[in-house]
Amino acid sequence: MAQTERIPSRQTTAGKPTGSGPPGAVTESRSAAHAASKPLSWWARARRDKILLLMALPGLTLLLVFHYLPLLGNLIAFQEYLPFVPLGRSAWVGLENFAVIFNGDAEFLNALKNTLLITLVQVIFVFPAPIALALLLNSLLSERIKRVVQSVLYLPHFLSWVIVIAIFQQVLGGSGLINNFLRSHGMSAIDFLGNPDGFIALLTSQVIWKDTGWGTILFLAALTQIDPGLYEAARVDGASRWRQLWHVTVPGIRGLIILLLILRLGDSLTVGFEQIVLQQNLVGRPASEVLDTYVYNNGVLAGQWGVSAAVGLVKGLVGVALVIGANKIAHIFGEAGVYKK
Repeated sequence: MAQTERIPSRQTTAGKPTGSGPPGAVTESRSAAHAASKPLSWWARARRDKILLLMALPGLTLLLVFHYLPLLGNLIAFQEYLPFVPLGRSAWVGLENFAVIFNGDAEFLNALKNTLLITLVQVIFVFPAPIALALLLNSLLSERIKRVVQSVLYLPHFLSWVIVIAIFQQVLGGSGLINNFLRSHGMSAIDFLGNPDGFIALLTSQVIWKDTGWGTILFLAALTQIDPGLYEAARVDGASRWRQLWHVTVPGIRGLIILLLILRLGDSLTVGFEQIVLQQNLVGRPASEVLDTYVYNNGVLAGQWGVSAAVGLVKGLVGVALVIGANKIAHIFGEAGVYKK
């Protein structure tokens, strides 16, 4: 017992080793832990991620040159701008160019009405189309069939609007396939493309045909992230396929749906300039004039640069306000939205 008591014990005091390890080891470990917890400076993070920054540089350059620098052109909205006068030297007119908005110009109000109506119809019919198609594709059991169907549905997205409208003219035009079929059977032709009352339906069908397949990519990727065990548990509980869809699938992609809906609201006043301007002569401006074509027709063609810039500026500000407002509503319901708090 006496010999045992003489053996030095390596006990700790307050959780700190007193007789183990080389001198200074504890101090060095404390320094390393402190350095690891200290946030890196901006320059240190830039040096660490320099490869990623170099890869992102071309995209950032394009974004700066073609999106942010042109914002300086909004000065035109407060000037009596003339194209041959340098920017900033035209006569300043204050808010005079905004009179068409504040005073309720008839042509502007018509363009606004058409824009809001087209936006409402496309949110109701165009936005859910990729979701429904993604759910249908996800239900296919054969991966080979799924890949073939996806490839076919993606193709229209890569066609320009000029080609898409030409295809619709070949099918629905006055001398198109359908009208030729009707004439050959003794029936009168139908004016699909020149009917002002059906113009919004025509636009919506063109957008659905062109972009629905491409829009399924994000939803199909989100569907693959849903845990298969949730479906197995639902089947064990006796849930039908519709119950599984409503209680497992839809909640799994709800965050993505809300995110894309917010982004769509921010772009709600932009309803397809190229698509509409290519068909405007067929139906006339009263039925087809939207804010984008209003800016083009009054600015580029009629030379009212200040008025067009004012309308474009207000359209952009309204889009930003819609994104921020919708994002705050998403936060209230517990969703991340476009950005977090």
